[in-house]
Amino acid sequence: MEPRWLNIVQSVVKSKRIPKSFNDFKIVQITDTHIGFQYKVKELRKLINTVNNQNPDLVVFTGDLTDNPSKMEEFTYQEIISVMSKIKAPYGKYWIYGNHDHGGYGTDHIREVMKDSGFKLLQNETTKISINQDYINLSGLDDILLGKPEPSTLIPNAEKEQFNVLLCHEPDFAKTMTNYPFDLQLSGHSHGGQIQLPFIGYIVTPHLGTEYVEGSFELGERPLKLYVSRGLGTTRLPFRFLCRPEINVYTLQSNSV
Repeated sequence: MEPRWLNIVQSVVKSKRIPKSFNDFKIVQITDTHIGFQYKVKELRKLINTVNNQNPDLVVFTGDLTDNPSKMEEFTYQEIISVMSKIKAPYGKYWIYGNHDHGGYGTDHIREVMKDSGFKLLQNETTKISINQDYINLSGLDDILLGKPEPSTLIPNAEKEQFNVLLCHEPDFAKTMTNYPFDLQLSGHSHGGQIQLPFIGYIVTPHLGTEYVEGSFELGERPLKLYVSRGLGTTRLPFRFLCRPEINVYTLQSNSV
């Protein structure tokens, strides 16, 4: 039951760097569907209405679309495109690679599927999200484990005082990212441990998803606010316990004087 008991986690993100034009701007994060293991296209189809009902301004997908790209059939990819293309977000849909997207010869396949679904890849890239004369920066890193991340290329010195958002699949890399001018990092990868046992803790935690497993954290002097989503699917074990799957809704608020 629990792997299909979806939770919608609402968070308010405040910063003096958020322009007032972005008050109540809503970012919805989807991550770690791992389609083909326990999570199926029919679950994804149900998810789309839930996402669209949040009235997102921006939608981000932070990696691991399928569990093993080498085992996916073409018609399944076409089903995924049909479903993912129905997600609506007036300021765009963006995504980054996770480690499972690069594995199993998936780098090219997953890129084409997401492109055909209307998502723009941020692979060591930054884009501006603009409202009127104001903007925030949205950056995406290539996967830390199987990609070639280049964090130094993302934010030039002239953009240091802007509100800068980072998509990074592996949450534990946030320690490194405190050396760069980011205010918000959205990650997945950890699945919230999938199984959480009282007095024992998290049972399934992957490399670079062991220190920051779920929830929110503040790191560094700026500070960098890290949010780690439990994601939607599972891997290795098709179970969740005391660890419901989730999508995450972040509402931006300017606290500038």
